[in-house]
Amino acid sequence: MQTRGYTPATIHRHDDQTSIAMGKKDAKGKKGAAERKARTAAKADKKAGKKTTKKAAAAGDEVEDDVDIDAVLAEYARQQTLFNKVTETLLPAPPAARANATLTASPTNAHELLLFGGELFNGALATFFNDLYVYNILRDEWKHVTSPNSPLPRSGHFVCTSGGRSGVGSGKGAAWLFGGEFSSPKQGTFYHYGDFWRLDCDKTGGGAMEWEKIEGKGKAVAPHARSGHRMVAWRHFIVLFGGFQDTSSSTKYLNDLWLFDTQTYTWIPVVLPAHAQRPDARSSFSFLPHEAGAVLFGGYSRAKTASASGAGGKGQKQQQLTSKHAMATKPVVHTDTWLLRINLENPGTATRWERRKKPANAPNPPRVGVTMAHHKGRGIMFGGVHDTEHDEEGLDSIFFNDLYAWGTDRNRFFELVLRKPRGNRPGGANTFGGGGGGGGSGEGRGGGGGGGGRRDRAKEDADELLANLARLEALALKNSGVQADTPIPGEEDASEAASAAAELALQEKQEQQPISLTLPQPRFNSALAVQNDTLYIYGGTWEKGDREFTFDEMYAVDLVRLDGVRTIFSRKDELEWIDVDEEDDDEEEDDEDEDDEDEDDDDDEANQDPETIAKNREILRMQEEGKERKRLLLQQQQQALEDAAASADAEAEAEDQTPFPRPFESLKEFHARTSEAWQDIVLALSGGDIDRGGQGRTVKEMRKEAFAAAEERWWAVREEVRALEDEQEEAGIAEVVSLKDKAASGAGGAGGSGRRR
Repeated sequence: MQTRGYTPATIHRHDDQTSIAMGKKDAKGKKGAAERKARTAAKADKKAGKKTTKKAAAAGDEVEDDVDIDAVLAEYARQQTLFNKVTETLLPAPPAARANATLTASPTNAHELLLFGGELFNGALATFFNDLYVYNILRDEWKHVTSPNSPLPRSGHFVCTSGGRSGVGSGKGAAWLFGGEFSSPKQGTFYHYGDFWRLDCDKTGGGAMEWEKIEGKGKAVAPHARSGHRMVAWRHFIVLFGGFQDTSSSTKYLNDLWLFDTQTYTWIPVVLPAHAQRPDARSSFSFLPHEAGAVLFGGYSRAKTASASGAGGKGQKQQQLTSKHAMATKPVVHTDTWLLRINLENPGTATRWERRKKPANAPNPPRVGVTMAHHKGRGIMFGGVHDTEHDEEGLDSIFFNDLYAWGTDRNRFFELVLRKPRGNRPGGANTFGGGGGGGGSGEGRGGGGGGGGRRDRAKEDADELLANLARLEALALKNSGVQADTPIPGEEDASEAASAAAELALQEKQEQQPISLTLPQPRFNSALAVQNDTLYIYGGTWEKGDREFTFDEMYAVDLVRLDGVRTIFSRKDELEWIDVDEEDDDEEEDDEDEDDEDEDDDDDEANQDPETIAKNREILRMQEEGKERKRLLLQQQQQALEDAAASADAEAEAEDQTPFPRPFESLKEFHARTSEAWQDIVLALSGGDIDRGGQGRTVKEMRKEAFAAAEERWWAVREEVRALEDEQEEAGIAEVVSLKDKAASGAGGAGGSGRRR
């Protein structure tokens, strides 16, 4: 259904096209032109009659497709009420293949992913789903969750999370769903949803994951029904923007902005002044959380263009002046970025959009059919498609399988390149998971030790740091005489042991899953989610001609190590594609070829001579040269703009005084080296109240904020540091050690002979 932002009508509708005879006619060939026109019209009528007859026989009369879509949805709702309670059923295999579903990281469980909705199209019939599946990463298991109150089947919807461990929003942890689309099986009728749902993900105390429909109070305002929109959680708001509405006559793209207050359960429409900047209407864009509100990148829409219908030759000027203009649409791929600043005091009237400069190193050519997943101040992008649309020949499409990270603060893209793991894996297998004892001879540095070399220590050190942070803070507070908010975690051995056992179970599962240094094959509209610094890629679509291939597979990529793609499951596409128009298309192509041959013969006999042919070829050659010069000029201008932007970024970075990670420095090492600097930065931003840590916060809270700032910085420049690491390794440079830091730690080695070595 919703594909690259297009509507179902534009994707699966096959309009009949009449071939148009083109060519120069002189007075001598007018009679032949009239005969050819009559012959073409007769053949077109004949083909139309054949096509109508065959379609009626193969697919039934068109009236059969005009089912009562409200009755269909009512029956789905009735069947939903047959479930008496929330149930979870363990599945023997992953869910059936589907496209345009949503994959979401659980906000309450670090080892779960949520899959909802989607559709499957076989060329003739469309099937929609409203199943909720939970994938357990540790056990590599899928569960099907059913409840008496669930959203109806749909695709093109969107889900965001808030609270819990999601890092955005507030509360114990919930998933929020809005909108989407549904159609009759033959897509003769179409429906947009405008409902809003909350999925309670907090299962503490024996609770269950249950849907709750959010109903407006009285005549409360709410967003219109739509598909292709995006949402993000910020503070106690759910932010909704964009999308499209499809009717039988047109498609309307939207750029309205809404805020849902999770405290009052009311929608707030954001009203912008007439002169205020705002993004163009669009769908299928990336919308990510930001400390000021949200950031937006890319998207797709269609713009109206006027094309004159009917053209007169000599003596028909009046007819040209009075001819009507038919409105056509052309695709627009958006590459702009915007920052949304939300005003907490007056969110409905004081919230504003700010246009940002063009991002550096953006994927080229621009692509659609991809929505980024948020990961610690970055957006992770995979795949997409670039379309070149022709008037009569359809689409020329290029599909991608590139992996990019977009730093939202620095507004810069970095391509993520997979690298061969360094060192051995346990048992010699090239699998995910930390290092163990030394088995196998292996190649590279390190012999049998360690799980991937210097860079791989970053993941292990970060996990160790997070596990011990509370213990270190509590001890420091006790030594300083400050009462800690929580006891020293000496009684947490049981939970730490359980966590270690879970990590070991995860490694054992991962070792059984194949891993490759090749990214999944090109596709668009994959569902992406990031959980525990790992990117999960589900499904996606690829096209060949008029056929759509829906991938039935799921992969994982460790964003810290980038040492391969792990295959969670991959099944062959067994969908039987039904193409009722295939024979019709073959017959039409044969008839058009015959017409073209006849017309070419007539043109050759009527008006072609060697001198005219030579002139026409010269004109075409000059036109092609002009197009090439124009293309090169535009390319030079674009490169100049990118160089200017890069220069401005370099100047801004030179003025940036915040600590910068060193090559091969783990998050733990970076935080230990720069913790005082980060505490000073947090203290300066909070007003400088040393006794209470600024604005009434405790010392413990300040230290946590300092670590969070260091972690955000470490991830924000991760790809730049990785590039430096690669350069040093190519030059044969080992880890760079600061003599100043080494001397301060009492390790010695600062003498003259040490410096010379």
